[in-house]
Amino acid sequence: MRVWLPWERPGDLLGGLPDGVQADFFKAGSVPPDSVEDVEFYVPDYLAKDPQVREIIRRMPALKVVQAQTAGYEDLLPFLGDQVTLCNARGVHDASTAELAMTLILASYRRIPPAVHAQARGEWLRHDTWDDSLADRTVLIVGYGSIGEALERRLAGFECDVLRVARNARPGVSSSQDLPELLPRADVVVLLIPANDQTAGLVDAGFLARMKDGALLVNVSRGAVVDTDALVAELGSGRLRAALDVTDPEPLPAGHPLWSAPNLLITPHRGGPSTAFPPRITSLVREQLARYAAGEPLRNVVAGPPR
Repeated sequence: MRVWLPWERPGDLLGGLPDGVQADFFKAGSVPPDSVEDVEFYVPDYLAKDPQVREIIRRMPALKVVQAQTAGYEDLLPFLGDQVTLCNARGVHDASTAELAMTLILASYRRIPPAVHAQARGEWLRHDTWDDSLADRTVLIVGYGSIGEALERRLAGFECDVLRVARNARPGVSSSQDLPELLPRADVVVLLIPANDQTAGLVDAGFLARMKDGALLVNVSRGAVVDTDALVAELGSGRLRAALDVTDPEPLPAGHPLWSAPNLLITPHRGGPSTAFPPRITSLVREQLARYAAGEPLRNVVAGPPR
């Protein structure tokens, strides 16, 4: 079985390859190996947005499985035939993304960005008002899955209450239909929802209007789930705050209104990349290759036929 992996010396990185598996290195920007017509299992680059990645998929007649390195997979779907199984990296980014969500919440609440700017100016910045504390606040996690569970574990020591929302209700987790009732109760709203036709623009003017005055919106999912114009309007009014790791558009172009919006902290889509990522993605790929070679069901199948 021929596989393409985006890492040089993949056998060393993965701690060996299953019997009968031959691996070639291919990363966007490199010369594709001659084995393009024989590839059955392909692990694209981390974000898989390079046009070369999309084009090379079209040249793989034997392709059976694409293993994404991200939890989101919407960028790959249009380029895969019905016969190709797509697996995402659910669980791989739980620690990294939950850590960043916590960082954005605490940095916003304790006004860290102004302190950093003041440090660069050599200024001892004091405030006339108290910083916000996460203690005694209510955090609403919208899109409560494995990352939401990881975030709640990290919130556990901060003496706050947690509300949970997923598409479908289950014990301890409310349905998305309950959002209108829950939003006014939340001091912090964390978005962990996938980008698809149902969630595009979910956080619109009506959603934002239901959030309580002074609430903080944290988006570590996908930029398209938020109506950017509606958010800019709310931030401009001073009624809400936000911390965004993702934006729409992305990358955020120079001069965009979000850059100058008040009460906003932006990080450049850094939710996944951390030192926690490499050991988790290599462990998943190693397991997936072993399962595929042995004819066992793959994990995290999100599209195409089960394998």
